[in-house]
Amino acid sequence: MEEPLMDGATSIMHLPDDCLSFIFNYLDCRSDRESFGLTCHRWLNIQNLNRRSLQFPCSFSIIGPSSLSQSSIDINSFHLYKILTRFQHLEYLSLSGCIELPDSGLTYLKYYGSRLQTLCLDCCFGITDYGLSLVGIGCPSLTVISLYRCNTTDAALEALASTCLALKHVNLAYCPRISDSGLRALSQGCCQLSAIKISNCRAVSGVGFRGCSSTLVYLDAEFCNLELEGIMGIVSGGGLKFLNIAGLSSLSLKDELAAIGNGFAAGLKILSLRMCRTVSDASIVAIAKGCPLLTEWNLALCHEVRFSGWASIGLNCHNLEKLHVNRCRNLCDRGLQALRDGCERLSVLYMNRNSRISDIAVELFKLYRGDVEIKGEEVMSIGPHWDRLDYDE
Repeated sequence: MEEPLMDGATSIMHLPDDCLSFIFNYLDCRSDRESFGLTCHRWLNIQNLNRRSLQFPCSFSIIGPSSLSQSSIDINSFHLYKILTRFQHLEYLSLSGCIELPDSGLTYLKYYGSRLQTLCLDCCFGITDYGLSLVGIGCPSLTVISLYRCNTTDAALEALASTCLALKHVNLAYCPRISDSGLRALSQGCCQLSAIKISNCRAVSGVGFRGCSSTLVYLDAEFCNLELEGIMGIVSGGGLKFLNIAGLSSLSLKDELAAIGNGFAAGLKILSLRMCRTVSDASIVAIAKGCPLLTEWNLALCHEVRFSGWASIGLNCHNLEKLHVNRCRNLCDRGLQALRDGCERLSVLYMNRNSRISDIAVELFKLYRGDVEIKGEEVMSIGPHWDRLDYDE
């Protein structure tokens, strides 16, 4: 049996909350952290106040067919109210997959969202522009927001741009109702914007990025209807290091992609032109000369790139480490030789189903460039994750 405490003696229960919080944050084991609050109500409150991230069971961290088909839990406004009143110091909150959550559920962010830095609302189909205006009011410290497949319009982007001035990473992929107007408000209002995803936003031409900040280093505009003026606007900030314009919808943009290599994108390190079937040698030559820091370039299914294009890559891309040439119809033996004789830092060549390349040319490549690994796989997506960028090197 435990002896009663002597007069003047102390126990851990006499420690102030700050000390208990310090102890809690030193617990490395997840089970220990979860058990901490089982001691008593006071310790439970300490645990709650130190909770920094929360993801609902219906949330999905990786978007894909499996996550989109999984059953979702009906999270309503009351559930979110209880959560936010319990965990009042959250910095990360994912509500992705809460497809029935209405705008009214986000009302409580006005009272408990001031510390929130990351908010994920992917596939929250019940959230409208009004709900996002509530986010803007309640979450002034927000730096990351993901709105994948949401019913977002330009009005919501304008509201976020005027209230969430610290925004750095924004995911608007598959938001069909946004246009260049909203993107202009975002790029002009959020001066720290560094990454944005607008893939499959068909109403976007790219002109909304004209005059964007040099902090913009990452842009994913896969399968957008970009125009020449839009591409010039995208690179106008001068800070881009990752650019994905795979599946460019406009068939008229052949030589126009040369705009990427005309000075403003000299710092580009990763470029995906996958499925840009009509991109011409003139564009490839301009990019190879104007983007000397390229380390990875995806040209899979770029059928109109011919010998002069491949020769320019071999001659000018001295930092290129990974090159994707899968199913390029006009990559021939001479083009492969040009790549073999140049690109001195090349380490991986993704190549398959190139009908104009002979087996002899492949064997000669392997003989002369034993330092290069030839992979038959076709990579659909390249580069870093949009909200975890590291371009300090």
